[in-house]
Amino acid sequence: MNVAVSFESSVPTPQSPFKRSRFGRGKRTPIARWFWEIDRVLLLLVTILIGVGLIAVAAASPAAGVRYSGAGVTVAARHYFWMQLGWTVIAVPIMLAVSALPVQVARRAALIGGLVFLALLALVPVVGSAANGATRWISIGPAKLQPSEFLKPMFAIAMAWLFSLRARNPGLPFALISVVPMALIAALLMKQPDFGQTVIFASVWIVLLMLSGASLKLLGMLGAGGLTAIVSAYLFYSVATERINKFLFKQGDTYQVDRAHATLTNGGLLGTGPGAGTEKFTLPEPHTDYIFSVIGEEFGLIACIAIACLYLAIVLRVSLRLLREEDDFLLLASAGLVSQFGLQALINMMVNVGLAPSKGMTLPFISYGGSSMIALSLGMGLLLAFTRENPHLKEATYTVRWNGR
Repeated sequence: MNVAVSFESSVPTPQSPFKRSRFGRGKRTPIARWFWEIDRVLLLLVTILIGVGLIAVAAASPAAGVRYSGAGVTVAARHYFWMQLGWTVIAVPIMLAVSALPVQVARRAALIGGLVFLALLALVPVVGSAANGATRWISIGPAKLQPSEFLKPMFAIAMAWLFSLRARNPGLPFALISVVPMALIAALLMKQPDFGQTVIFASVWIVLLMLSGASLKLLGMLGAGGLTAIVSAYLFYSVATERINKFLFKQGDTYQVDRAHATLTNGGLLGTGPGAGTEKFTLPEPHTDYIFSVIGEEFGLIACIAIACLYLAIVLRVSLRLLREEDDFLLLASAGLVSQFGLQALINMMVNVGLAPSKGMTLPFISYGGSSMIALSLGMGLLLAFTRENPHLKEATYTVRWNGR
């Protein structure tokens, strides 16, 4: 008896109902391909976060308006909400457009953008504008651009690209090469001063070093160097000394920390209700650095926990997808971007609950700010681009049919 084995692909035939759907898997239009390749769960989580951010800014806007009114200037109660809505209308299409870019194009654009924003960061001490004792922005007409916000995602991608080259050129000291841009960025940030952003950049750099297979000896040396840097900053860097003393020893002016704690706890479990908060009017930056405390007052501790879980869900979603990733660059770039995103959220929330010294760092997609919103949308768009799945690269399934005579 002869036995013949034939293989039939289970790819849908032209008569498949998917073909007739506008967004079916069989469609080859750019929008359809984007829809089926994008991580729709991640996109949904980010969309929810942006919506929560608009509600939070609406709640914090009256307090910010009162704070910045005076000297003949009156800021409308909903001014910052309408401004944030405008930034969102600009930022969301940017995120979606970037998420549709091919990986090679996105990587090349990020590397070029990194050089541009590094140059702008170097110009901040020369042409930058000061606010709240720090020089971090470049004024462009009525708007202000914060180069460090845009440089963060570009830096993560640049380091990922550099470390992904190790497989082709294992003899080159990539870790040592990466020290140069890291040290330059840290020096420029500390001059502003911006200790919080320096921590973010350094943390992402260390995460990528670990994932790229750096030796334990090198990591140990970096750990010792980091500890030395923190001690040196405390001893010789007045900004770090002041903030650490406030946090650890309650020395000096602790007004911001005290007001944040009072605002956060005033709402209890369920909050005072939208617009009913009173302690938020005593916060120094209710719509930016301390918006998490405003959420706690008006929507309660349960809402704060839900937001923290939302950030955790985004980090876990990306991390689980990366378990299947085999491309070194995509793995490192995605890990760097999501680490940066999660760490920024964690630091902001820790500051608001009194577990970290004040750092002047926004809560991703929730705090008010044009630079922050657009830069985060660029970073999330790149993350969505790097985590896309091409359904045509998946293994086709086959059926085995036995024919005997």
